[in-house]
Amino acid sequence: MAYSDFTLAGLQEQFGIINQRVILFEKVTPVPPSDYLKRELEEVESLPIRSEKAKSEWIVVPILKELRNRNNRFFTIYSGDNLLADASKGLKGECDFILAKDIGTFDINYPIIQIVEAKKNDLEIGVPQCAAQLVGADIYNKNKGANLSKIYGCVTTGSEWLFMLLEDNCVKINTKTYYLNEVHNILGIFQQIIDYYKSELK
Repeated sequence: MAYSDFTLAGLQEQFGIINQRVILFEKVTPVPPSDYLKRELEEVESLPIRSEKAKSEWIVVPILKELRNRNNRFFTIYSGDNLLADASKGLKGECDFILAKDIGTFDINYPIIQIVEAKKNDLEIGVPQCAAQLVGADIYNKNKGANLSKIYGCVTTGSEWLFMLLEDNCVKINTKTYYLNEVHNILGIFQQIIDYYKSELK
């Protein structure tokens, strides 16, 4: 069993993790994209971006790089790495993207944001996997001595972005889906999340 095998019902049965739809971000302060990111996303419109790999290369990675540069490399980006939290409970497996606080080490340190690329271009399919990775990241952090009260996640098709949060044994799924044509709001949400971790992981 791995992260991708979990269901929301399974997470509740095995770990007592409930889930609910909530408004995660009452107010979003838009962050204007740089000229670099504008050019990258404009290029996407002229390309046949269909596979998950292509979406990663042309959409997701440029957005994550933009955020990393904007925040003086506060976090590092792991792509396709395994996050081993508790193999005996199925909390293991490859993750599309893990954002972790950057302390200059090779190993993953303090995962703060999990990003799942939705299979079959369907956000809902990616929600249970992302939820499981949030549980895994929480256990992973606690094993390293970091007791973060919030772990954020996001499921994306590239054109759609759905944010999630694990807090108090509850996976909170945002009621609003954001679209690539409002990238300023997507950047704004990520910035809000990163600002939270800057205050928590000094």
